[in-house]
Amino acid sequence: MTTPEPETEAARPEARLERAVRAAEQALIEFEIAVETFRVEVENFSRLHHQRLGPMYARLEELDALIAEAKASRSGDAEDERLAQELRARVMPMPDVSELFHDWIDSDGLSPEAAAMLTDMPVQAPQRVRPSDEARALFRELVRKAHPDLAQDERERERRDGFMTRVNAAYARGDEALLRELSEEWSAGPVPREQQPTRSEELYARLEWLAQRKEMLTSVARELEESAIGSMLKMAPDDPDRLLEEIGEQLLAQVAERESDLAKIVD
Repeated sequence: MTTPEPETEAARPEARLERAVRAAEQALIEFEIAVETFRVEVENFSRLHHQRLGPMYARLEELDALIAEAKASRSGDAEDERLAQELRARVMPMPDVSELFHDWIDSDGLSPEAAAMLTDMPVQAPQRVRPSDEARALFRELVRKAHPDLAQDERERERRDGFMTRVNAAYARGDEALLRELSEEWSAGPVPREQQPTRSEELYARLEWLAQRKEMLTSVARELEESAIGSMLKMAPDDPDRLLEEIGEQLLAQVAERESDLAKIVD
């Protein structure tokens, strides 16, 4: 009696669906990596934009209000006074003491950054706008290996969810050392089960879920790209730090121009 040969993957009815699901999973993971990387870059760029350029924007608003007030004082015109009041209302109020010393003073006194500024010593450079190439490579590797979408049961998904929360936090800080530790931890952890054959109905449902997830991420990516900070970041994707410097130079020139205009009106 002849023993029937085992059914090959290509011969199984679900084989094409399984290949499609695997391809869709990997494509979604790559897309999630790209979206998360851009989100981190936008978040860091926004923080540095506010840190470096916020005082310049505030000074411009203050100068605009002072110029309008000086003009209104000279003309006595109702429209000039209305404009002066409107511009003054836009100027951000002075922060209270706790806000002024936020991250500048702690239980040990002045922070190193504050002390450096008060003693004319070099201030520690701010963090990079984006994670380093090494951090990006480690993050991509970890996401491909430990992504929750690769789990085959709820318990495994929960394990991966918790692990990826730690990975995302380390990546947002650009912590290469911690990312390397997490990579070693994952390699030493439980080996996930290989994908088992599934019924066609389950595979169709999986494909539908992947498509919905991709649509949601596309919406998130679009919002990031269309945001004010995202649009600015796209102007110099390879050197965002230099973009901040260029904007700072432009703002300084505008401040000098406004100060000159104010001096002319006052004099």
